[in-house]
Amino acid sequence: MSTKTKSTKPKLKVKAKPETAASNTRLKLNTAAIDAARNSLSRGAMTPHYGPWSQDIIQLLNDSLATELVCVLRYKRHHFTAQGLASPKIAEEFLVHAQEEQGHADRLAERIVQLGGQPDFSPDSLAARSHAAYNDALDLKAMIRANLVAERVAIETYSQIITLIGDKDSTTRRLVEDILSNEQEHAEELKDWLAD
Repeated sequence: MSTKTKSTKPKLKVKAKPETAASNTRLKLNTAAIDAARNSLSRGAMTPHYGPWSQDIIQLLNDSLATELVCVLRYKRHHFTAQGLASPKIAEEFLVHAQEEQGHADRLAERIVQLGGQPDFSPDSLAARSHAAYNDALDLKAMIRANLVAERVAIETYSQIITLIGDKDSTTRRLVEDILSNEQEHAEELKDWLAD
């Protein structure tokens, strides 16, 4: 006759997590903000959700606009002055990059207006507000290097802007993420040219 013995292993008890204030909070819309959105119609898309950050975001976008415009000018200069055996192909790519940077500038300016701001196209302060530098090099490798430096600066700047904006303005964040992706493509292309 065999006797089965019950396992003497103690059963693990799962402790309930202590409730915190956050776990008691339900997801609810802010009805006061929704009511406020029914007013101030002249503000267009600017609802109470944008809070106190809209002016900071406009400033970040205006500085990025200056950067894009300086990049357009630098790429255009390099397009027209590139010389050497490899220059026709690279000069054409400089023009493509200039056009893409102009597209970025246009999108940034449009978003600034949507946020209730004024895009700053002033040539007097353009270079001072730009994160990237203008460059008038005549050597093809120096041009490529200057453009790669500028693209890397733009990548770092846009990455920081995305972090700063976080969930404060999802539309602007998506716009900046899209521009960032294009700047990363430019940097990879320039890196390859510099290696040739």
